[in-house]
Amino acid sequence: MTAYSVLDVTPNCNDWVEDYVAQTSSIVARHGGKYIARTSNHERLEGQGENPAMRVIIEWPSIQSAKAFMSDPDYLPHLKARTAGSTSHHFVVEGL
Repeated sequence: MTAYSVLDVTPNCNDWVEDYVAQTSSIVARHGGKYIARTSNHERLEGQGENPAMRVIIEWPSIQSAKAFMSDPDYLPHLKARTAGSTSHHFVVEGL
């Protein structure tokens, strides 16, 4: 069943961003993922809380595909760079 990664990302520094974007798209695709949105253009319509700098939505063939991406050895250095250089929240949502 289709699943979606929904990420809120606010960089604390930009040292990691260029390499992350350049390298991770092919790793996402290798796991069947497709970027739906990767943007700083978003607006809160309901609720309160912090507004992240970026919102990212990735469509996956399944939750297992999303988890396989997250544990891919080629992705792990980029994950480490993102988590060290940003405040990030990543949710995987089943597409029911």
